Amino acid sequence: MQRQPRSDHGPDARLGFTTLAGLLIVLAVVTGCRNLGPRTIPGDRSEYSNAIGESWKRQTLLNIVKLRYLDPPTFVDVGQIVAGYSLETSFNAGGSLPESAALGGNTAILGGSSRFTDRPTITYTPLTGNKFVKALMTPLPPDAVFFTVQSGYAADAVFFASVGTMNGLKNQESNIAGVSPPDKDFLRALELLRKIQLSGAVGMRIQQDAQKQQTTLVTFRSDNISQETLADIRELRRLLHLDPEAAAFKLVFGGTASNDKELAILTRSLLHIMNTMAVQVEVPPQHITEGRATPGFDSVTAVPEQQRLMHIRSSKEKPANACVAVSYRGYWFWIDDRDLKTKRSFAFMMMLFTLSETGEKENLPLITIPAQ
Repeated sequence: MQRQPRSDHGPDARLGFTTLAGLLIVLAVVTGCRNLGPRTIPGDRSEYSNAIGESWKRQTLLNIVKLRYLDPPTFVDVGQIVAGYSLETSFNAGGSLPESAALGGNTAILGGSSRFTDRPTITYTPLTGNKFVKALMTPLPPDAVFFTVQSGYAADAVFFASVGTMNGLKNQESNIAGVSPPDKDFLRALELLRKIQLSGAVGMRIQQDAQKQQTTLVTFRSDNISQETLADIRELRRLLHLDPEAAAFKLVFGGTASNDKELAILTRSLLHIMNTMAVQVEVPPQHITEGRATPGFDSVTAVPEQQRLMHIRSSKEKPANACVAVSYRGYWFWIDDRDLKTKRSFAFMMMLFTLSETGEKENLPLITIPAQ
């Protein structure tokens, strides 16, 4: 009787191979079915936010520098970001269990592939049109300036940047011919206002009449106030020609007050503030002598640091310690990361853009760039 060849592969071997293949397939299926979207949100949100903020800072700085060269500013907004992701995985397995080891023994074939696609679509919207230009050129509301002070911003810095005249006292002005200095009493009034702000003695109140017309009142508190602060309030009233006994003053828009119970401030527009900052850009001297850039602080001798709103530097090489830097006309213009005063003024400028009423966006041409 002929004996059958003995197989080297018993039931246990077949079972072990089958079990291994099954586990690999289940593992591949489970891995491929995991949700991709939720895991991308923490990283993507912060990275897109940082990228938008950085580009916003560069655009603002570039427009300030361009105004020094009398180039028109341009604004482009990031209208929409659509981030699309796809993850495709595949897995295959095979094998053979021959009856005899002479035929090659057990064989297993395992294979797999995956493909990840990140395809964001970014939409840019040029900011233009009547509503945006009007918002750019309309003076800031006086109550918005005081609300900014109430929110914690330094009163002297806010008023020096956004107010042209306060009860007849003139701030520093800049034009194509250069810079005209501010009234000494205006600078003293800002110094006093900052000291009173720190003491907590200045406030605001909204009053509404029978016709539902709102009036903003500026108040000076006299209770539980130090003698030094009371002296500062008296001096501020004298400089601004305010009633020494009145507890509240009506806040109005204008260069001069109609009576001693009004606080009239002539505010600046966003474009005016940008022009004021542009005068303080440090430009190469040859650009001024050649008539490429308008005169500025660099053309005025012995300008007190108190009168400088910000300091935008320039250099031929890319700066190493820059908070924000842009390249323009072959030079780098930048803000030193260690210059807290300039960084504060620059952040205030950007906040004003955020708070400005630009109206609804009109139907404008869109630039859509798929980032492959």
